[in-house]
Amino acid sequence: MKIGFSLCLLLLSMGSFAQHTDKKLTEQVRTLIQGFHGELGIYIQELKSDRTVAINEDTIFPTASIVKIPILIGIMDKIENGSLAYHQRLVYTDSLYYSEGDDILSNFKAGSSIELSKTMMLMLTISDNCASLWLQGLAGGGIRINKIMDSLGFHHTRVNSRTLGRESARALYGWGQTSPKEIAQVMKAIVDGKIFNKAASDKMLRLLSRQYWDEEALSAIPAGIFTADKNGALDANRNEIMYVNGKHPYILSIFTKNNQDQSWESNNEAWVLTRKISALVWEYYNPKKN
Repeated sequence: MKIGFSLCLLLLSMGSFAQHTDKKLTEQVRTLIQGFHGELGIYIQELKSDRTVAINEDTIFPTASIVKIPILIGIMDKIENGSLAYHQRLVYTDSLYYSEGDDILSNFKAGSSIELSKTMMLMLTISDNCASLWLQGLAGGGIRINKIMDSLGFHHTRVNSRTLGRESARALYGWGQTSPKEIAQVMKAIVDGKIFNKAASDKMLRLLSRQYWDEEALSAIPAGIFTADKNGALDANRNEIMYVNGKHPYILSIFTKNNQDQSWESNNEAWVLTRKISALVWEYYNPKKN
């Protein structure tokens, strides 16, 4: 397994000893989330000042489709060590078929081929679950991905589904699990070029910037601003992790679980709250001029 940097360097890059709470923004966020009918965790980090907002930041939440970030890291590790090539062609077989959801890859015919890079794009851009499970296997499975995450210093972020020994965790959290703070630290390590090397991190950041599902946290960000994002949703969970490279670059991590509102319309309580929090944070760092 190729890691490419020491755990000590990673911890230093996170700025864990320099962070300070942004009390004003924390108060505004706390006011906004009052009365939410579910459990909620938030972590916000402004990257220039290293000021943060942390609410239930170390609580473990189901990842839903945000599990695709550790899967991405597992695949990138294989590319970095030469086991896979970014543009190599893969052959789809009937055994890869995944019936749940509206996946593009599940509509492929057996024997069809597709580039690894495009399979990665499908996993991240439209959250194609068939592509994601295929890539999880190509990355060496959940056990190997979890070992990589652990070696990088990430101890809360885990793949559970189809992973021996993670059965009880899967029953509790589903496909994967993480904490709002740790997945923000994963995103920051990618932004800082610290996962494997800068070229690999930049590739992952570009892949995460091509998000089809852009109607929640991303909707509050002007279209001309670079963003990298992954969201995930289950009936009782709505999550999003987002990097915004504006005048004041920041990372915003919002996770919810045990939500009372399990609807799938745009007025779902958690999605409405996500949009409000995202708008609040953007306007806080980019106040409108009178």
